[in-house]
Amino acid sequence: MGADYSSEAAAATAAPKTSQPRVLTVLGLETSCDETAASVVRQMPDGTVHVLSSVVHSQIAEHAPFGGVVPEIAARSHVEAIAGTARRAIEESGVDFNGLDAVAATAGPGLVGGVMVGLSFGKAVALARGIPLIAVNHLEGHAVSARLAAPAPYPFLLLLVSGGHCQLMEVRGIGDMTRLGATIDDAAGEAFDKIAKTLGLGYPGGPALEKLAASGDGARFELPRALLGRKGCDFSFSGLKTAAARLAATCETDQDRADLADAVQKAIARQLTERSTRAMDDYATRHDHRLLVVAGGVAANRTVRAELERAATARGFEFLAPPLAYCTDNAAMIALAGAERLALGLVSDIDVAARPRWPLDEATALADPLYKTGRKGAKA
Repeated sequence: MGADYSSEAAAATAAPKTSQPRVLTVLGLETSCDETAASVVRQMPDGTVHVLSSVVHSQIAEHAPFGGVVPEIAARSHVEAIAGTARRAIEESGVDFNGLDAVAATAGPGLVGGVMVGLSFGKAVALARGIPLIAVNHLEGHAVSARLAAPAPYPFLLLLVSGGHCQLMEVRGIGDMTRLGATIDDAAGEAFDKIAKTLGLGYPGGPALEKLAASGDGARFELPRALLGRKGCDFSFSGLKTAAARLAATCETDQDRADLADAVQKAIARQLTERSTRAMDDYATRHDHRLLVVAGGVAANRTVRAELERAATARGFEFLAPPLAYCTDNAAMIALAGAERLALGLVSDIDVAARPRWPLDEATALADPLYKTGRKGAKA
């Protein structure tokens, strides 16, 4: 089962799904990390999606001097940018606030100071306009992001590879997802960024490492392959990260660094592909319709995409990834997740809380945690 996205009070009073689908226009807000984003999305009765606007205010310049995201700086920037970003999204959409059916805001997981900014703004819009508030799991936004640009009927197999998350999910519908595998330590995006930092590539590291790898020959370096004797579909990137950091200290020339970048990129792509192949083989035993969706920031990496697409095709799976603009954090995916929830009558109480951790498959995360739960709750 997926995580509960509504309070008990809201769930009890939510309108039932209408017998006739209707046009739904939703404002989405995203502030989980270092981008302040707003978008207006319209979902038609036949499921067709129109992104009427998608505005992203990036904080890269603010965090670059520190080599990574500083939570306090991120939260302050969200406070300064949220109203203007939302106003611009409304203006560009051609729909005023009175034309909205709901407002959807990321309520977690993420840097909780930033999450609170977008969620609080969404609550203000909902109260001022008398429309429903929908608290959205940021990861569920990524899960539906491919549906922004192409049909992706449920169910499908999902590889979600964002900055802090790496997991394989069986997605049967909105709020109905089962974890098949996840990282037991670092995520692929974390490995990209941290290894890029050891190579002196700055922030954001993933795109910089991909650019450097284009001129490299990774065959020079041998990197560890994790969990080869372990059954299942879990990932591990900490050993790769440590080995790459040690090798980076031995690099003397730009070509050395390019070669190591290429080796790292191929090693990450290989592990993602190996685990996804296991998941596809398992998924194919239960489903005739075979679709692999890859979403999240790492899905923008061309080498990763190419390897996964080859593996999917070899196993008779269709392959789908979002357009590059919807791989990284954006509000269009939050608005779409909100529209799909609204169509099912799933709305949130106005007192819904921001959550630093929020697994997509909360039942499995609690019953079979890959991390200690801790005061912030289960992570995955």
